[in-house]
Amino acid sequence: MGDPDRTPRHTISEVAEASGLTDHTLRWYERIGLLDPVDRAAGGRRRYCDADLHRLAFLGRLRLTGMSVADMLKYVDMARQGERTYRERQQLLEAQREEVRQRIADLQATLAVLDYKIDLYAGKAADGVGAPVQCQNIRAEEEQSA
Repeated sequence: MGDPDRTPRHTISEVAEASGLTDHTLRWYERIGLLDPVDRAAGGRRRYCDADLHRLAFLGRLRLTGMSVADMLKYVDMARQGERTYRERQQLLEAQREEVRQRIADLQATLAVLDYKIDLYAGKAADGVGAPVQCQNIRAEEEQSA
């Protein structure tokens, strides 16, 4: 695929729109080091390159996994150090992958409970069962479905 173009060409507004981040967040990412210092056009306006867009896309994916900004900074710092940090970066990403897999399993279990409840209530609604139920029956039903 090759390296992304490093020619500064994108305004902060264009990058904000493309990335879904605010101008403020983009400046913050640069200030804390998630982005390399951004080139400036005449007048001091930031000009981002395609490489910046690629990094932002990857950082966005890491955020979607729930990775902390601190861990994202660790990753970026390691990437700046080059090939000698491949193993450490791999380990960081593997740990994050495990957290994502656990959250997926938790969400699947939660979805199963929701599906059960929806089916339960759909069956009661279809049967015309709408009469009030004793509290003990509701509690027993909740315990069975949880």
